[in-house]
Amino acid sequence: MAKLYFYFASMNAGKSALLLQTAFNYRERGMDVSLWTAGVDDRAEQRGIDSRIGLRSAAHSFDEQTDIAARVLALQAEDGPIGCVLVDEAQFLSPEQVWHLARLTDRHDIPVICYGLRTDFQGRLFPGSAELLGIADKLVEMKAVCHCGRKATMNQRVDGDGQPVTSGAQTEIGGNERYVAVCRRHFVRAEA
Repeated sequence: MAKLYFYFASMNAGKSALLLQTAFNYRERGMDVSLWTAGVDDRAEQRGIDSRIGLRSAAHSFDEQTDIAARVLALQAEDGPIGCVLVDEAQFLSPEQVWHLARLTDRHDIPVICYGLRTDFQGRLFPGSAELLGIADKLVEMKAVCHCGRKATMNQRVDGDGQPVTSGAQTEIGGNERYVAVCRRHFVRAEA
């Protein structure tokens, strides 16, 4: 029986690398996969999933209007069975999209594995992550490490000088130049 999974962590925990490894494992066994990533991140020259360790794969792009489940079923009708749906940057899913993916697992027996951030730079849940935390069949916390050696659970936004930023829009696209994974102790110290 297919399940809806949510792998979550702070930045730099290897979420995209694990997603691409999972895709490789399915493909190596002769199964097709459907890869998805958020269209809000337009830094790459072409749409795809990139990991910090250099792994990369083409992927479909979603925005808040995309019915991923319907698109997956259309792809399956065209190209044959899909062994698994893999979603990167799942924090950008809408709550409605999360429910569509849950129905894809429940009604069509297609596993869906989502990878994303749990919280934003202010420690607040992203809407997609909140929904996944509420309804996913399996939750898996991945580990990243703070500069002090503790488990990093927070995403700290920094300015051009590396100083913490504590206000602004929930979504601001960036990588290591804009965000640092830290433990809660260092996150709270930065807010003081």
